[in-house]
Amino acid sequence: MRLTPTDQPARTASGAVVPVLAFAGIVVAVMQTLLVPVIKDLPQLLDTAPSNATWVLTSTLLSGAVATPIMGRLGDLYGKRRMLIASLSVMVIGALVSALTSDLLLMIAGRTLQGFAMGAIPLGIGLMRDMLPREKLGSAMALMSSSIGVGGGLALPLAALIAQHADWHALFYGAAGLGALAIALTLIVVPESKMRAEGTFDTLGALGLSAGLVLFLLPITKGSDWGWTSGTTLGLFAASAAVLVLWGVFELRTAAPLVDLRTTARPAVLFTNLASIMVGVSFYVVSLVLPQLLQLPKATGYGLGQSMVVAGLLVAPLGLTMMITAPVYARLSAKYGPKFTLILGMLIIAIGYGAGLGLMSAAWQSLVIAVVLGAGIGLAYSSLPALIVGAVPASETGAANGLNTLMRSIGTSVSSAVIGMVLANTANTVNGVEIPTMHGFRVSFLIATGAVGIGLLMALFLPKPDRAPRLNASSEEDANLERAEAVLRGFRGRVLGADGVPVARAKVTLIDRRGRQAGATLSEEDGSYALAVPAEGAYVLAAKASGHGPLASSATHAGDDSAVDLDLSLPGETVTA
Repeated sequence: MRLTPTDQPARTASGAVVPVLAFAGIVVAVMQTLLVPVIKDLPQLLDTAPSNATWVLTSTLLSGAVATPIMGRLGDLYGKRRMLIASLSVMVIGALVSALTSDLLLMIAGRTLQGFAMGAIPLGIGLMRDMLPREKLGSAMALMSSSIGVGGGLALPLAALIAQHADWHALFYGAAGLGALAIALTLIVVPESKMRAEGTFDTLGALGLSAGLVLFLLPITKGSDWGWTSGTTLGLFAASAAVLVLWGVFELRTAAPLVDLRTTARPAVLFTNLASIMVGVSFYVVSLVLPQLLQLPKATGYGLGQSMVVAGLLVAPLGLTMMITAPVYARLSAKYGPKFTLILGMLIIAIGYGAGLGLMSAAWQSLVIAVVLGAGIGLAYSSLPALIVGAVPASETGAANGLNTLMRSIGTSVSSAVIGMVLANTANTVNGVEIPTMHGFRVSFLIATGAVGIGLLMALFLPKPDRAPRLNASSEEDANLERAEAVLRGFRGRVLGADGVPVARAKVTLIDRRGRQAGATLSEEDGSYALAVPAEGAYVLAAKASGHGPLASSATHAGDDSAVDLDLSLPGETVTA
């Protein structure tokens, strides 16, 4: 897969690009916790059974998981800024649909559309890689990655305040307004990346991945309601495994796959994604436990008796600390590397949960837990995109970070299901109402600690970089350097027209012996071009330009730099380099 410039003129990225992209990420993340303050009231608000009301949350999770890798790939192909605006636009439409209805089906439809915006996170990271100078990239990607937690943390007190003093539909009007503001700021401030991946969109791959994810996440989110050993739950898990295996076989045989599984299997990518699942598990546990503990009445003997708004304010430092951690991460990563910061972050998370086992008896203790966990999760989340970006080609940034964001989403989904089951099975029933117990809260913290331990083990398997972290050489300027280095192992030359006049912006395509595209580029103003080859052997170099006839020339690459000029004024001829 090649990375090529577009025909669009370059626009200089302003200093406002990073805060605007981070704001878009925060707005998208707000959708995940927007309804947390009114979860218990949803059955009455929508006039439906509790089991049906949970679809209002499940639908957003499923659509976000499906959209994240797909939007990342579309961004690589057709423009990351364009797809970012499309994601935010769908979110705004979904928020307005939900704001205007109390019908269950329409509400689920609106929430499904809101979930599609989750693709904004990897798209923003991809834009940063393409545009920012190397010295600014580390902290910028850290802030963008942390926006998932920042938005989720900040949404809790704000949503609680609105839900407590206004009609609950105002939550969606506010979300639509934030989305519209993010779109406007993106249009004004953020330029489109000139970088594009060659190839076409893998529609069958997208459908297969979507089906496999839905079949996998659906029983995870609904397993507590259906029963973990029920035929429906086990059948969906089995169907998911079958679909994902078939999808994997298809992707390995596709020339331009939605997800390059060979790249994903690299140790640096594989173990980063596995660690991401565990970080996602640990992040969601605190979001589920602390608000409930804070709002339980003191009459239970362990509840802290706080209002919905106060509980949200006490948990909000989780997101604020994650935001503050981004510049700290940049300094640590520049000195020690993102692997070190990932391990350090997970160690801090483990300390936070371990200490939290004994810090559940006062409201201020919840604040301490939130701050410590926010610092650890912020470091861990900030490290993930740097590790991914350092292990994949620039042309796969969007898709690879989309898959990594998906891994985090899978982690939060597993966390939600497991912790929900633990709290339900350890709850006490009082007057027909199930009340979580302190035992359940502590078991939940132990599960989070165990997940972080597994994540630490995965992080230890990450290979040591053989040079400075790639995140310091991953902007548009450095992508050009990577392409320049590739020239030494491919074809180069000039595209000429009548009388030997150089032809600018001619498209030169490299075709392998099976007739598949192996690379493509545009000639420079002086007619020069350069194409790397994936392996030695025979190829066809096809060139075409406006006002000139097409040319196809055979060429053989024997391992050295091979010079082949392409004269569009001549018929195709065989050339051996």
